[in-house]
Amino acid sequence: SALEGHYQPGHHGLADSTGVTLTEVRDLTLHQVAAWPDTVAAVGAHAASAAGVASAPAPGKAGASANACVLRIEPLKWWVYGAAPGSVDPEQGATLDLSHSRTHIRISGSRATTVLNGFISLDLRERSFPEGSVGSTGFHHIGVTLWRSKDGYELFAPRGYGVAIWQMLVEGSEQYGLEIV
Repeated sequence: SALEGHYQPGHHGLADSTGVTLTEVRDLTLHQVAAWPDTVAAVGAHAASAAGVASAPAPGKAGASANACVLRIEPLKWWVYGAAPGSVDPEQGATLDLSHSRTHIRISGSRATTVLNGFISLDLRERSFPEGSVGSTGFHHIGVTLWRSKDGYELFAPRGYGVAIWQMLVEGSEQYGLEIV
């Protein structure tokens, strides 16, 4: 874990409230699947099949099954979360294992949106960024990917910046009552 030694479970900050819950999601399985411009449909279908969903999501969207998810992070790229996509014919695209290159942090609770809005420049209101939305943005000048899942916000940060982002989230959340689980 990139957060080893910085992860202190328990309640922090405001004593009689829990507005934010932070969790490091360990044992990340994350693969990037990229298509060439003329193979988007075929490679998208491959990524969707690997995640167990019916079809590839549109850019900025996610599709989830019981055990995996596919996130459309760019027009020609998907992330398969929770499953290995297998290889893609090199004439159609490429795959890349990103499992050890990212730190995955889940942010949930009634004040999660408020805390995240202090660091990123996405409109996280429900009508603009509903469940199933995916966006790439800067978190205090660090490039991150954010997915709004059924469990909250899933933040994928470059591993080398995991501690810095974690510390900012902890400090920003304590004012609302923070539970680290």
